Amino acid sequence: MTAPNAPHISICIPTYLRPGMLERCLDALTAQEARGFAYSILVVDNDPQQSASGVVHKRIGSSSTTVTYVREEEPNISRARNKAVSSAVGEYLAFIDDDEIPEPSWLLNLYETCRKYSADGVLGPVLPRYEGTPPDWLVKSGLCVRPSFTTGTRMTNPRYLRTGNILLRRALFEGLVTPFDPGLGRTGGEDVDALGRMVKAGRSFVWCNEARVYETVPAERQMLNYHLRRALIRGVTQADMEAFLSYGTMKSVIAVILYPLALPFLLATRYHVYVKYLVKCCDHLAKLFAHVGVKLARERTF
Repeated sequence: MTAPNAPHISICIPTYLRPGMLERCLDALTAQEARGFAYSILVVDNDPQQSASGVVHKRIGSSSTTVTYVREEEPNISRARNKAVSSAVGEYLAFIDDDEIPEPSWLLNLYETCRKYSADGVLGPVLPRYEGTPPDWLVKSGLCVRPSFTTGTRMTNPRYLRTGNILLRRALFEGLVTPFDPGLGRTGGEDVDALGRMVKAGRSFVWCNEARVYETVPAERQMLNYHLRRALIRGVTQADMEAFLSYGTMKSVIAVILYPLALPFLLATRYHVYVKYLVKCCDHLAKLFAHVGVKLARERTF
């Protein structure tokens, strides 16, 4: 039994038009191991039509874990995250995406790592879980695989700071009315931006490689055009966060010159490597165009 004065963790799930995935996520979240802390679940429905309502209300009252449902009617992931921050009740906030499934020890590992390293936040790995049989090129290219690190690694590079699997101390949000920028809420990158600002302010983040979650990769995300469109969005977002006169811009200029020279050869010899560098090229190209005022993609529609 959890002690009455134990720390409380609010697990926050922003969701939009994915009730089936959300249901699987909730199934796993209501079965978390909790030692030394208590936890509850907060679902923020970002769909004006309340597509998550039925799934969540089925849990309310029928689960031993407290589940709360709130709405943010304007579709915007930043506003949904900000609603979660303002509605959460815990000393800690854990963010997980609605298309992810955590292992039973996920929350416990995040919490114990946070305590051990006296960190302000702890991140964990997001591993792909493909629906059906994925294309060979997708698996070999590693497009759905995110970098992982040794437990305890200090995370200082904003590009690796995301909210798909993270535990944060509530103190991080004190004095912040809109910690996640609504201007990035339709393109993505709002989490990298917010957490990057926290790093600059001296906050500490570490990695916990044992706090694993699995991201569902449905058939529509196993197609090349999905990854190309996502790359264009990433490029625009990176341009918004990066100075024009910077090392990153110089790197992108070199990439858009060299990658196209290599692509025909890779297409003929190693298709999965060709795909990987085609996507990278789209990242860099979209960023350079955005720097001169041309946005090849304006917001996520997927």
